[in-house]
Amino acid sequence: MKKLFLLSLIILSFGFLYAQDCNCDEQNIIESNFKFTDLNDFEKTEAIQALLAGDCYYKGIKLWGKVQFVTSFPDFKIQYVESFPDIKVKYVSSFPDSCGKWQVVESFPDFKVQIVNSFPDVKVKIVDSFPGVN
Repeated sequence: MKKLFLLSLIILSFGFLYAQDCNCDEQNIIESNFKFTDLNDFEKTEAIQALLAGDCYYKGIKLWGKVQFVTSFPDFKIQYVESFPDIKVKYVSSFPDSCGKWQVVESFPDFKVQIVNSFPDVKVKIVDSFPGVN
């Protein structure tokens, strides 16, 4: 939802289209005078990263950055697989700045995951190159 909102803001800022809320039908198109230049620097960076990352989100959580492995209260559950992954992940020691690059941390994570053997939210394949969503 956050990605759709940011994408809508960028589209509106260039004046190409009206933004459409993802929970609406064709009759509920919204119009706004909100401009890309109205965003602060952090919001601009997030909006551009959202466009570049493609569909690299799960329930509004970006699938790159600092990750903490937990046994309870995760943001989402993952299962490691060898075939048909939802995302290919490359573990890095620094600069987890693009889709599928994860840096393992013990504190101040961007998101928390729990490893499960069944009923995952996201299926993950570990790779050495070309991380990202399929």
